[in-house]
Amino acid sequence: MSELPALATYALRLGDDSLVLSHRLGEWVTNAPQLEEDVALGNIGLDLLGQARTLLTYAGEVEAAGRSEDDLAYLRDERDFRNVHLVELPNGDFAVSMARQLLFSTYQLALYDQLQASVDDTLAGMAAKAVKEVDYHRDHATQWVLRLGDGTETSHRRMQDGLDRVWPYADELFATDEVEQSLVAEGVAVDSSSLRAGWDGYIDGVLAEATLTRPEGLRTPPGGGRRGIHTEALGYLLAEMQHLHRAHPGASW
Repeated sequence: MSELPALATYALRLGDDSLVLSHRLGEWVTNAPQLEEDVALGNIGLDLLGQARTLLTYAGEVEAAGRSEDDLAYLRDERDFRNVHLVELPNGDFAVSMARQLLFSTYQLALYDQLQASVDDTLAGMAAKAVKEVDYHRDHATQWVLRLGDGTETSHRRMQDGLDRVWPYADELFATDEVEQSLVAEGVAVDSSSLRAGWDGYIDGVLAEATLTRPEGLRTPPGGGRRGIHTEALGYLLAEMQHLHRAHPGASW
């Protein structure tokens, strides 16, 4: 993918986070442990998809190369996606997905809360709508982490294992770079690194109440999702997500 304007890159990053996690949550439909969770996770996924549509559409408009939201979702290759690794991790155990959701939605809520003050009307408007949705996403994940962590011996162990599985990928949420900082200086973007302290405070409170141990000493992967360097899991996800569109280009319902 050729060099994009900073604003298009930023919108693409946030949109890809939501798009990829939306697909992961959709994989739980008919597979969740309770019927209500089929519905709840499906609805959370739809919220994220709505965010992704707005952001990818805006990225295409800023890029001004004639690409639509569908082009960006279905016709880019793996190295052109800009999402963090956390959202592309396979669902695994239900506890893994809830741990992932807790870590990501806590970050996303803080991000969108501040992004409402952006001088960019599109980003500010999207954030103002999405912050209400993400507040529910975080609460939903929090309740499951508390329920499993402070439940039976088995549920506690599985919740701790799930947390340990996704924790090393959290650091990438707070990495910043020249693209983001140039937009921060213009009042457009949020400095991701500034969100860490508040995130730590909320997460630590949940873990304490859930009788879970904050993972320490785990190897942190090198990251690179914002630069298009991904885990092998994203390739498989995209193959499934993009197959129909690529197999029948131009088709419509």
